[in-house]
Amino acid sequence: MLRPYLYILPTFFFLFIFTHWPILRTFYVSLFKWNLATPKREYVGLANYAQAWSASVFWEVLGNNILFAAGTVPLTLAIALALALLINQKIRGLAMYRALLFYPTMIPMAAAAMIWLWILTPNYGLLNYYGKWFGLPDIHWLGDNKLAIWALVLVGVWKRVGYYMVIYLAGLQVIPEHLYEAAIIEGAGPWQRFWRVTFPLLSPTTFFVAVMAVIDSFQAIDQVYLMTSGGPGNSTNLFIFYIYQHAFRFFDMGYASAVSAILFLILLGLTILAFRMLHRRVHYA
Repeated sequence: MLRPYLYILPTFFFLFIFTHWPILRTFYVSLFKWNLATPKREYVGLANYAQAWSASVFWEVLGNNILFAAGTVPLTLAIALALALLINQKIRGLAMYRALLFYPTMIPMAAAAMIWLWILTPNYGLLNYYGKWFGLPDIHWLGDNKLAIWALVLVGVWKRVGYYMVIYLAGLQVIPEHLYEAAIIEGAGPWQRFWRVTFPLLSPTTFFVAVMAVIDSFQAIDQVYLMTSGGPGNSTNLFIFYIYQHAFRFFDMGYASAVSAILFLILLGLTILAFRMLHRRVHYA
């Protein structure tokens, strides 16, 4: 009875060291006032959580992240599914199309951010340059309080859609072909085959992708750090960048740990909610 557990013991060991222990440590540190400039820690209980609750910037960051998630998740999933359906067809040059669509995922976010900074730059940026052809005014995409977050949404969708496309493609390729043949015999058109056969059988894939995309949207920091630094006026300040600011710019590890713990609880709550509300609609057969 003990031997099977001995085989997986190394996996559990590394899982505890690199996942569970940091989580527990974060909750522990969040109970202290600890500035790295003064190594001595002072126990303050839930004071860091109360500070976050009363901080207007914290609620602004939460609102920004919800808006970012609401923009990236549905759009990414819809485009990823559409692209997966397209490249699941038997067409010439299919391997090249798949490589081109997946390529943005392989680009490091630092390089991708530099590319999009050039595209979104006012006056001579690629987007404004071609926009002038259609009589559009010159727009400072990353300098406008209302537009900057949507510019980050655009970059996030472009960067991640290829990854989720591959997952959807894997889901499409395990759907039995005889189900489509039966649907065609019954007179079902392309749209009916999608809604009656493809989409229900993709529900496990969609469920997995949706949960992962939501978690991913609350972990975005690269494009924020490189493109906007949370500005203008905190309009693009997201959770992880907010935590980074307090941990490594203000050296307030206690408060940063408290916000990290809040983020962990938010993501845990969203995941449990997804399993409670959506999992019953998933078809595994």
